[in-house]
Amino acid sequence: MKPVACMVDPDNPRNRRDSLPERQRILSAVAEKFPRHVLVVDDEPLIRWSVAESLSDCGVDVEQAPDAASALRIVTNTALPFDAVVLDLRLPDMDDLSLLGTFRQLMPGASLVLMTAFGTPDVVADAQAIGAAVLNKPFELDEMKRLVLGLEADAA
Repeated sequence: MKPVACMVDPDNPRNRRDSLPERQRILSAVAEKFPRHVLVVDDEPLIRWSVAESLSDCGVDVEQAPDAASALRIVTNTALPFDAVVLDLRLPDMDDLSLLGTFRQLMPGASLVLMTAFGTPDVVADAQAIGAAVLNKPFELDEMKRLVLGLEADAA
């Protein structure tokens, strides 16, 4: 192997020490705009997988749960708090908005997105009162990403 010498060009603006605060400001702004840790809860493996993959492709760290009990266990035991939760309304062990309400109490600053094929006006109104966005199944993955990432409609 040949030894390799590396040099840092002090005249390059990218290498100046005073650019570090600017880099930190940019990274902080990105972190505020884009959630980094998202929980996807759905008992249908294909839907859970497609939502998780779609978000992972955007650089998001995604965890998955197939039911309410697993989701609560993940939320209460995680070291890194969730920035967003994408949740199906009907799960094997819960089919009302109580899990959504629990998530709102545990994570008041998190974005909540409720997925449902049973979005009656009462369910939608109650979910929105909790502070969740509602996606009616079937939905476009771009619309889900827009809601989770907080993007404008034309940016997804």
